[in-house]
Amino acid sequence: MAEPAAATASRTDRVTYAVVIRIPAEGIDDFRAYEDAVLPLLPEFRGCLERRLRNPDGTVEIHILSFASPADRQDYLCDPRRAAQTWLLERSSATSESLPMANVL
Repeated sequence: MAEPAAATASRTDRVTYAVVIRIPAEGIDDFRAYEDAVLPLLPEFRGCLERRLRNPDGTVEIHILSFASPADRQDYLCDPRRAAQTWLLERSSATSESLPMANVL
């Protein structure tokens, strides 16, 4: 009997996003507290923080995130534990842009 497609998703089936986040200097502490609360949830949704980059003054971060499926990403975005931390993100005044990406190698 074949396993469900979701259970056998290979690395190449994953969906990947580059997220560019701009954080005002006065919001860095709140943004980092938000990230500390929500990033640990990723594995529960078959998500992975592939790479996290930060500029020297901490006002820009770039995250490379992948999920086993678009549904897993949506479930992560809608998780109530994540939503409960939104006040930190709002207080940080950070803005983000999420860009769907594809491997080219």
